[in-house]
Amino acid sequence: MRTFLLFLVAAGSLVADDKSALLQKMDSRAAHYGEVSRQIWEFAELGYKENRSAELLKSELRSAEFSLADNVASIPTAFSATWGQGKPVIAIMGEYDALPGLSQEDVAERKPRVNGGPGHGCGHNLLGAASLFAAVTIKDWLADKKMAGTMRFYGTPAEEGGGGKLYMIRAGVFKDVDTVLSWHPSGQNGASLMSSLAIISAKFRFYGKPAHAAAAPEVGRSAMDGLMIMANAIEFMREHVPDSTRMHYIITNGGSAPNIVPDYSELFIYARHPSMPLLDTIWDRIIKCAQAGALASETRMEMELIESSYNTLPNEALAALVDKNMRMVGGGAIYQG
Repeated sequence: MRTFLLFLVAAGSLVADDKSALLQKMDSRAAHYGEVSRQIWEFAELGYKENRSAELLKSELRSAEFSLADNVASIPTAFSATWGQGKPVIAIMGEYDALPGLSQEDVAERKPRVNGGPGHGCGHNLLGAASLFAAVTIKDWLADKKMAGTMRFYGTPAEEGGGGKLYMIRAGVFKDVDTVLSWHPSGQNGASLMSSLAIISAKFRFYGKPAHAAAAPEVGRSAMDGLMIMANAIEFMREHVPDSTRMHYIITNGGSAPNIVPDYSELFIYARHPSMPLLDTIWDRIIKCAQAGALASETRMEMELIESSYNTLPNEALAALVDKNMRMVGGGAIYQG
């Protein structure tokens, strides 16, 4: 866990002796928070269903004398935990959702713990646990020094394609925060000026008319036809979008039996690009592909928007401060992307 201390040492008011003492204290407590991380890894709960993971983190924060706010933004697995008073208000993000189908033993080869079950594909079990570790340690330091300031932990569900933070932002829970720190596991330790890909995701649903596919196919209108026309149009579109565009989808419903003309189908798609304004124009074209599918197949199309997140806007001042302090814990260098 020591490599995740960038949150802690990013506090610029700490002198070198304070930092060394805090790092030593964290080393002595690392095993406990490593076990928290392990439990979340074994829970492996999907977005918006991270009940045990959220409860474990909340229990740890209550024990550390944080005050809890549950059901943030009307999301059962979203919460915030606050200690202290006054400025600055420094917050840390904690995530804990898993991905479907990635259940895995802690071995180097593919070996599911539960066949077909969810699993943590990119370290979200570490995200919440390490952020918890940092938040509790900063709180203890503030208490020992009798310093003014507020430490806050945000439990943010559904990072893996559900947009939990968006609903929390809309609910205004970040309005009084001066700085929010986030991180992600990687193969290297360092601050980052890298941006990210903006994302828009949605489910496109097509509604047709069922019929016997052999006895009376002319009576039916295939919802699957509408979906496939949309998908083919997207494939043709790939030639005419910027190279950095990403469009990836799955068919989540394609009908119930081959001899029934499908009256319902669903396609779940993500579109990404480094620039949200450009992605907006690409998304408009994806919608036209769906409309074309419905028109050509004489079916009806509905779109449910799932997520729309801006690309990350790097913070040079915070990145420089994190880089400076990470060099104490075996990291360093600012990655430009």
